[in-house]
Amino acid sequence: MRHAQIFSGSSHPSLAEGICDRLGQKPGKAELKKFSNGETSVQIQTSIRDQDVFIVQSGSGKINDNVMELLIMISACKGGSAKSITAVMPYFPYSRQSKKKSHRGAITARMIANLLHVAGVNHVITIDLHASQMQGFFKCPVDNLVAEPLIARWIRMNVPNWREAVVVSKNPGGTKRVTSLADALKLSFGIVTTDRRRYRSSGLHSMNASVIYERLGMDGTYEAPGLVEQELDAAAAIIPLEAPASEPQVSNSAEASKSRPRTRASSKASSNPHARRLVNGVPETPSSPLAKSTRIGSISDSPPAMTAQCDRTGTAANSELGETGEEDGDEYTDERAKDVIHGRLVHGHIVDEDHPSPAFSAISSSTNHRNRPPSDDEPIPDNMMASFISTASSLHHNRDTEHALGGSVDAAASSEEEEEDLKNPELETTVTLVGNVKDRPVFLMDDMIDKPGSWIAAAETVVKRGGATKVYCMATHGLFGGECLEEMEECQCIDGIVVTNAFPIPPEKAAQTRKLIVLDVANLLAEAIRRNHYGESISQLFMHYD
Repeated sequence: MRHAQIFSGSSHPSLAEGICDRLGQKPGKAELKKFSNGETSVQIQTSIRDQDVFIVQSGSGKINDNVMELLIMISACKGGSAKSITAVMPYFPYSRQSKKKSHRGAITARMIANLLHVAGVNHVITIDLHASQMQGFFKCPVDNLVAEPLIARWIRMNVPNWREAVVVSKNPGGTKRVTSLADALKLSFGIVTTDRRRYRSSGLHSMNASVIYERLGMDGTYEAPGLVEQELDAAAAIIPLEAPASEPQVSNSAEASKSRPRTRASSKASSNPHARRLVNGVPETPSSPLAKSTRIGSISDSPPAMTAQCDRTGTAANSELGETGEEDGDEYTDERAKDVIHGRLVHGHIVDEDHPSPAFSAISSSTNHRNRPPSDDEPIPDNMMASFISTASSLHHNRDTEHALGGSVDAAASSEEEEEDLKNPELETTVTLVGNVKDRPVFLMDDMIDKPGSWIAAAETVVKRGGATKVYCMATHGLFGGECLEEMEECQCIDGIVVTNAFPIPPEKAAQTRKLIVLDVANLLAEAIRRNHYGESISQLFMHYD
């Protein structure tokens, strides 16, 4: 290309050489060095006046040095009177920090975009941003290329029975990327989700729920914390509570108090203004105006006419719901319900249903006391009650912190939180597979592979629970932090790991595994650079070709 120069940073020189080979020119000369105190020095050694400059700099293990080096190179080219400066960043650094997760958090990806603008960049070319809306952070045009056509072509050429395969997302956050590949290949897709185990033990679970979410006293009274109290009031306004048939319908609160028998628990509850009586095991909540008008079959302060009308409405609604439920239960024949499979994950691996739970083993040293449900006459030990109350306080505090940003938090946990849960030896996780993968190959798809926990858990789920024949883990960026590649190599449920060279993979690390397959993105980036230089459209780079 005439009137164009391509420079390479120190992060991925082999990729820059591959781009220059396909464009038929040599990389521009630039001296990159560091002073003894760690400062970066850049010297452009060729004329760039009135030329289009492309600087290839991706992320690597030294991500902070790469960012600073790129900014200095952009500033040096701007000072050298370049016509335009394009930053070619196959892996955009800090792309996972594209939103604020707490009040005192930083949107680091936006800060990097602002730094590029201040340095003098005119255009940005990248591949598969972690969140496509990050393009709004930039004050210049952004070409967010996709590696999906390359991965789809590899699938067609190397997987014999790929037409029977299923594309599966290892978490709900990657469903859009998975459905895009499934639509391109005309395949089915599925989802794997993980969540903390919710126990159903008759004794411990009921005691846990009553203490953590309702704070029961020893005398049967109920005292709810502020946030839970509001939620229970709102639930009482929506969910009708039916009174026993033997209890008379009384409209006046004074007459109701006279006719209602006073028990020992209710007399103690009356002495505490915050205490509440239990009705059929359900804590009685103070009725708001909306609750008084909508609660059916319960004692309220509303006029007798309104109470009678609510009774008639509630009876008709209950009978109608009961008949509808019976008919729906008889006629429900949805076959898709059979494609939902559940499993247990302990320390990030699938275990059998009879495997001991780490949470139960840490609660008490006495097996008999742990498995025996507490009776009504047996008091709860003070140390156990104090432990449950402290756990409840921490849960309420964590929930307030998560929703402190106005309820705009993600429904699914972040990848870091998911990895921490999977690696915690004292925490059991429930995994759910939605989709039929029996006797089919599976393509696990995401934008990057950094930690192995969620990939191994998803692979074991589709193989051991779903009956999949082969599993291929596919991503655009192979970060492979720590011992990720080694652990995925040792996993027998993973048959292949397909990534691109958008993020540099050290040759010595790639030589340690036989499952790793690296696709070259040099052609994709070279064509994007050529089309940008000549002012051509790049929409063809997003299309699939058989």
